[in-house]
Amino acid sequence: MIYLDNAATTPLLDEVLDEMLPYMKENYGNPSSIHKLGRQANNALDLARNRISKLINAQGKVVFTSGATEANNLALKGLAYAMRNKGNHIITGSVEHEAVIEPCRELERGGFKITYLAVDRNCVVDLNALERSIDEKTILVSIMFANNEVGTIQPVKEIAEIAHKHGVAFHTDAVQAVGKIPVDVKEIGIDMITLSAHKMYGPKGIGALCINNGLKIEPIMHGGGQENEIRSGTQNVAGIVGMGKAAEIAMQKIDMYSNNVKNLRDSLVTSVLKNIQHSKLNGHPTQRLPNNAHFTFLGINGEDLIIKLDETGIAASTGSACSVQKQKASHVLKAMGFSHEEITGSLRLTLGIQNTKQEIEQTIANLNKVVHELREFSPYKFKYALNQ
Repeated sequence: MIYLDNAATTPLLDEVLDEMLPYMKENYGNPSSIHKLGRQANNALDLARNRISKLINAQGKVVFTSGATEANNLALKGLAYAMRNKGNHIITGSVEHEAVIEPCRELERGGFKITYLAVDRNCVVDLNALERSIDEKTILVSIMFANNEVGTIQPVKEIAEIAHKHGVAFHTDAVQAVGKIPVDVKEIGIDMITLSAHKMYGPKGIGALCINNGLKIEPIMHGGGQENEIRSGTQNVAGIVGMGKAAEIAMQKIDMYSNNVKNLRDSLVTSVLKNIQHSKLNGHPTQRLPNNAHFTFLGINGEDLIIKLDETGIAASTGSACSVQKQKASHVLKAMGFSHEEITGSLRLTLGIQNTKQEIEQTIANLNKVVHELREFSPYKFKYALNQ
């Protein structure tokens, strides 16, 4: 299997698993216990926090959660509840992951006002619209670092500057960016940042919300008061250890994305656009994640393309893995102004550090063949003639 769905999840590295295993067996203590096994577990949490903080140059609290979805919910709802006496207005993007969109809709049902910023055809947020949207009731701006479908990197530093100029906190869902491009919380001016282990070769079921010191948020889960009384529940020690190790490795391998992975991605994009007619690259042409190639192939159905590629041994996707079961058109591509035909003909290929030149060459050959085969049976066959 040639795995090109790394935006959905990445494979667990052997080094990460090796560090996790002792905390599944002999080092099984509860980190809230004061005996030796408990202290060992608690020390392991501290090491993981330090490794994650170092990866993104964070100075505040690292709060472990069950994943990025919970971390986003905690950021949005936690700050909204803590700041409701100051204001009830939150600004976010129209192309955010559902883990941000859905909590915002829930807050709307609770009386909060949410502004969803539009994007252009490249999926970039309108900074002028952001500034116009801020008012005296605005308490939070939440814009993702990089889009999970088309890979566009948002101007997060400029967004943070606009928010802070008006005394508003800035949160970013950086799940797709961390470990692939440099992310410096302090330099950019990020107040809260969401991370996920399984997007950077760590285990599933563990994420984190990093919160600047001085920023107050209320817990959305109540119980034993773990994680600085922000997220109750006995910590997933083995998962946290794995996330910490993955963060440490990410620092060592980040250059592989800017060099090896990006070169493979560029070779893939160049070949597809050159050899497959009526194909186009979606997202920003340059300000994009180094591993993301999102295409539209006019005249075919993306789901049919995924199935046929799978039959040839290639794992790919049409977009967010979290949205597949909802069976609805991509809200990201809709917000970018794409037509129904452009949306249904989409394909997302996301590379990882494990992919090789030979795999990409095989993918190009198989993709070319499959697209042409599907167009032979397409209702658009004459509109998009193969030899046109």
